[in-house]
Amino acid sequence: MSSADLFVKINSLPADLRKELIDFVEFLLQRKKLPKKSSKGGGIPGLAKGRIVIAEDFDAPLDDFKPYME
Repeated sequence: MSSADLFVKINSLPADLRKELIDFVEFLLQRKKLPKKSSKGGGIPGLAKGRIVIAEDFDAPLDDFKPYME
């Protein structure tokens, strides 16, 4: 489709649909400008050091499961 054909089709739309089309084109242009996020995670090693504490009895059996373990 040539630019002229596209122009003719756009001009044949009612005003409300042309407004929607303009909004959609702006959305597409904005989406294209956004930086792509890396799928590698991007975390910083050691960032939470000292913030996470594991209880001493973490591996101890739970009392709730005693009937199942007997």
